Amino acid sequence: MKKKDFIAQDLLGRIYQQLSFANQKLPAERELAESYGVSRHTIRKALEKLLQIGIISVQKGSGTFINQQAKNNPLIYNSLTEKHYDQINSKLILFRKRRAQLAEKQTFNLIDDDYIWEFHRIRFVDGRGTQIEISKLPCRYFPDLKQKNIESSIQQYVLSKGYEISHYLTQYQAVAINRQESELLKCKKGMPAMKIINRCFLNNGAIYAISEIIDIHYTCTYITPFNKPNFELRLVDDKK
Repeated sequence: MKKKDFIAQDLLGRIYQQLSFANQKLPAERELAESYGVSRHTIRKALEKLLQIGIISVQKGSGTFINQQAKNNPLIYNSLTEKHYDQINSKLILFRKRRAQLAEKQTFNLIDDDYIWEFHRIRFVDGRGTQIEISKLPCRYFPDLKQKNIESSIQQYVLSKGYEISHYLTQYQAVAINRQESELLKCKKGMPAMKIINRCFLNNGAIYAISEIIDIHYTCTYITPFNKPNFELRLVDDKK
């Protein structure tokens, strides 16, 4: 692990340990550099990462402060959310409107004649092919979805329609890249990757999108509360 990444991770740990930073303010760059035995440049790079993912904010002339709201999110960051949107580009592979199949009708609570949008895109991070995404959205919610929306940010498009995004239900699975995926991402067949399946919810409880993503550079950091009842239940089941 690079020094800047170790320092960013260590500072995250200290923040989530709720160690007492006076006035929720991080020490000055010079003090952090002395503490970690590195240059101020390395400290600056570590702080830039925390700034990008919204954990800290810089107040000119006052210092660097911890954002309390960010500490309430179980997903601290992943390899995509730590990037600004100007570092992410999308290339559309397929975009079509079609009748919803049975499973899709059930997921989106559609009727027989309803249609959905389906699109496939490659996502590039800092110019490097990183993800293949297949997503589906109900046309009844988004009748005017266009290619430019897909090549930009779907979340931004959803918000622009007046909807309020609530949460995501996400499943992870380790997989190996197949031949078609390797050709799209310019990588070796059989390379390990993460398969990420998302259900995306609005505030009213409706699912506004489902997506399946293959990511060859995926990393993430979570904070997970200890679930004592579940732990004890597993112990009981193990004794049977």
